[in-house]
Amino acid sequence: MVRKALIVVDVQPTFCEGGELGVEGGDAVAGRIAAYVAAHRDEYAYIATTQDWHIEPGGHWSDQPDFVDTWPVHGKAGTPNAELHPAVKALNIEHHFKKGQYSAAYSGFEGIEDNTDRIQTRDEVAAEAEAGRTLATALADADVTQVDVVGIAESHCVKETALDAQRLGYDVRVFTDLTVPVSAELGQVAREEMSDNDIELVRS
Repeated sequence: MVRKALIVVDVQPTFCEGGELGVEGGDAVAGRIAAYVAAHRDEYAYIATTQDWHIEPGGHWSDQPDFVDTWPVHGKAGTPNAELHPAVKALNIEHHFKKGQYSAAYSGFEGIEDNTDRIQTRDEVAAEAEAGRTLATALADADVTQVDVVGIAESHCVKETALDAQRLGYDVRVFTDLTVPVSAELGQVAREEMSDNDIELVRS
């Protein structure tokens, strides 16, 4: 029996037009994701969002970013742009995984479930991860067999989340019309890597 999960990756104002790391087409993707969830919600055994929720992410932030390993300040915990995009927030999804509090964290599987906006200490984050409040644990507890991934950006956090889901043994799909890359070139590289790892790239 197929039990599907939908992971909505980092659909936040910080990654949409006008945000600190805005991706062209981000707002439109947020709207399409919201419409998809509204129409297909009952097909999923489990739905979750992820968010960049950086508190002190070390060298991930830089005043002179190279846009490869270092980036301008973005996804800053407690700021409006780190919240879910309004179109996604209005869906009232139950499960939210915050990631990157004290590290870079591109994959949603590096996050912990946190449905509050509280700023946690490094020890609190570590303790909750140790307690199993991770996306991997949640999917296992829900007896999921297939994972669909959407969100921003295809070339970075969507790709890494999909790859981690595949490594954990799930059948993985990425909906290409419900994600957008940082650039066309990086998007092509990401799609090739995902395809090479047996991730199915389909339209919703």
